[in-house]
This record gives sequence, structure tokens and C-alpha cells, in this order.
Amino acid sequence: MIPEIYSLSYWQQAIATYPERWRPLVLTNGCFDLLHLGHVRNLQMAKSWGRSLIVGLNSDSSIQTIKPPLAAHLPPRPIFPEQQRAEMLAALKSVDGVVIFSDPTAIGLIEVLQPEIYVKGGDYQLENLIEASAVQAYGGKIKFVPIDIAISTTKIINRILGND
Repeated sequence: MIPEIYSLSYWQQAIATYPERWRPLVLTNGCFDLLHLGHVRNLQMAKSWGRSLIVGLNSDSSIQTIKPPLAAHLPPRPIFPEQQRAEMLAALKSVDGVVIFSDPTAIGLIEVLQPEIYVKGGDYQLENLIEASAVQAYGGKIKFVPIDIAISTTKIINRILGND
């Protein structure tokens, strides 16, 4: 069971009750399986575009559906369970809140929270961003954080395994 502080209903109520504290709201999302410098820089930039930053965190079950196994002999991802990943993200200075979600996309989060700005990394493009139409439906903006360091969780894992 997801602790209330990481539930969508908690953040929906908090934002509705005190919009002046939260808006303009920035939302980003991801797995954040192994927190690395690319994640930290992405979150810092995202936060700079609004008053508050909420991070949608893929649940363990959603990661298992969207991330293929790295190798047959390895356990499935995520490496860290959702509760630990949520606490690590929430501890970052740039993050104001974390929502754990089980859907394969962030469309549900976007439709409920309606952030003024939705942020993804520069490895995405508007044309292939599944969430784009949900953001555009209510007039939100989409921003991409340029990638200035070529790092990813998969690359880190492969380097540890000697597969690089």
C-alpha cells in the first residue's frame, strides 16, 4: 500500500487547498531506479521553471511492464523498491512532492494535477511524447531538459556488469 504522502489524492487535495503555495506547478516523471547526476540536474532545471515540483514515480509493477530485463540471469528491475526510491527523491532539495503511480504513462497524473509545465529529458521529442496531448488539452506547456551528461541507469548497470 502506498503511504498517503505519495498518493495522487494527497497531492490533488494539497494543491487544490493551497494553490498559491504550489502553482505554477511543474510535473515530471520517471523510474529513478538508480539516482544519478543526470536525474539530479533534470530535477533542478525542472524546479527552476515553477514554484513547486512534483515527481511522478513509476511503481515497481509499472517498471516491470515498461523496462525489459537487462539479462536472463538478472532479477527484474527495479533495483530499489518504490518506497525507497520515493524517499530518496523526496529528500532532494528541488523536489516538493512525489506521487507513486502504477500506470505505464503519466497521463492520469497530468489530467488530475494539470501542471502548468510538464517536463521530460532531452532524449524525448514532442512527436513521440505520449503525454503531450493530455498536457495540451488544458493549455499546459511542455519543456525538455537538455542532456548535458550521457548517463542512464541502464548504462550504469551495464558498466557494473562489464557489458560496456
